[in-house]
Amino acid sequence: MTAFAMGDANRGNPVRVFDWVKAAKIITERGAQDASAGLSGDWEWTGGEIFADGQPVPEDDTYVYLASTWAIPELDVDGDIIDCWTWQSDTPGWDPKKQTGGWGSGTYWPAEALAILEAEPVK
Repeated sequence: MTAFAMGDANRGNPVRVFDWVKAAKIITERGAQDASAGLSGDWEWTGGEIFADGQPVPEDDTYVYLASTWAIPELDVDGDIIDCWTWQSDTPGWDPKKQTGGWGSGTYWPAEALAILEAEPVK
């Protein structure tokens, strides 16, 4: 089944988003210099470099799409592919009454994750 068909079949399901805090912890614990992120089964269209030479990659220098109702957001560190996601409804800023907010496909190195990396805001 194509990614489009999978997305259509899972419309209305809860959204999994990339867990930037978990990724920052893994990168820090491993002392990684480089890392990428993408969606399982769809890295060609969703994956990209997020951490290079020991620093977050500027958002304008990469492309990632890291939210899905069916695919699992993953982190690639040193060739190890690690499931790295949380429910959108469990992220900072989620409004349960409006069912909006929180991290989504456009989230990129939020402050909570940068604090773990002790990195400057990514521009």
